[in-house]
Amino acid sequence: MSHFQLYLLFCLLILMILLAAFFSSAETALMTINRYRLRHKARTKNRSAMLILKLLKRPDRLLGLILIGNNCTNIVASALATFIAIELFGEKAVILSTFLLTFIILEFAEIAPKTLAALYPERVSKIVAWPVHILLSALYPVVWFLNGISNNILRLFGVKMKVGASDSLTREELRSIVYETSGRISTQYQQMLLGILDLNKVTIDDVMIPRHEILGIDIESDWKKIKKKLAKSDHDWLPIYRDNINQVLGVLHLREFMHEALAGAEMDKDKLLSILHEPYFIPEGTPLNIQLINFQRQRKRLALVVDEYGEIQGLVTLTDILEEIVGEFTTTVVATGKVIQAQKDGSFLVDGAITIRELNRATKWKLPTKGPRTLNGLIVEYLESIPRSGVCVRINDYPIEIVDIKENRVKMARVFPRQK
Repeated sequence: MSHFQLYLLFCLLILMILLAAFFSSAETALMTINRYRLRHKARTKNRSAMLILKLLKRPDRLLGLILIGNNCTNIVASALATFIAIELFGEKAVILSTFLLTFIILEFAEIAPKTLAALYPERVSKIVAWPVHILLSALYPVVWFLNGISNNILRLFGVKMKVGASDSLTREELRSIVYETSGRISTQYQQMLLGILDLNKVTIDDVMIPRHEILGIDIESDWKKIKKKLAKSDHDWLPIYRDNINQVLGVLHLREFMHEALAGAEMDKDKLLSILHEPYFIPEGTPLNIQLINFQRQRKRLALVVDEYGEIQGLVTLTDILEEIVGEFTTTVVATGKVIQAQKDGSFLVDGAITIRELNRATKWKLPTKGPRTLNGLIVEYLESIPRSGVCVRINDYPIEIVDIKENRVKMARVFPRQK
């Protein structure tokens, strides 16, 4: 054999190794590329992304082509290396050429190209997509025939090939993706997204204003007292009731009341009752995501929460739900000093009526939220009795001292930061 012929065989051997590297990198890149980023680019009419998505709709055909190409190039490379070794060194060099070729293929046609493709799947996929598409079109009959056999073999084991099967994310997987966006989007936006995903885990019981804290107006009160309450109210909506909150007559929109008053209308109890809105009742335990939709459908901003016996347990507003997503609209409880008061020793004086969720959100603590909603309820459940002033407990590694008891409930408690 002439030197020129040996030179051609060497060139062909190098070409086979390069082709094997191409198919190896194509397999890794196309199988590991981020599908969701790819779909985003495809929606912006990116041609390469659209082509890659088209290839990935039938992974069986894509893998069939890649494996055909990879195996064929490896077999041809092995035959060429054996032939060259015999021509140059005789039959004794066949074993040496086999080991040498195995090392070269592992390093330059498998490990290196696959590692590169795993590190930069998008870049590599963009390069290999069009050649793979052309080869798939040219070798379609062969790929179709071999895939037909392999798919029928899989059917024998109960495996069905789903064309274009979607790989949708679960809620928890989506939460993980949002967590991984740290540094790419602001912390505020990240918390908002997580708040939306967690709405179904929180019920109106966790965010409602308890019954004993509802600020309403008893229509049986003196009219002067009623007007004074209306003038000092910080709320847009107020429930109007007779004798007690369970006998609610309606909900007053203060803006409408002020509009009527400024228009010169004679305001009295009858006039007030005439502009009331019908009360909107919802059952306790309703998830926040469902109630948010119900508020939108009913065009309501305030609802009264009732138990199975129809007794009013609390009040919830649209703002309460939105604050679970975007955070507090008003000044935080720590800043006001009315509910949580920071002490010099690092502890906090906390109103027992504050909800655990609100306390955790304000202080970044991790008191247990499963069970009682308020700090008072958490302490009473832990002690299984009404505590006395001066009693100390340790809940979830947070030392808590009962400071004040009023009407059989914890009025004020001192909570220390978590101690491990």
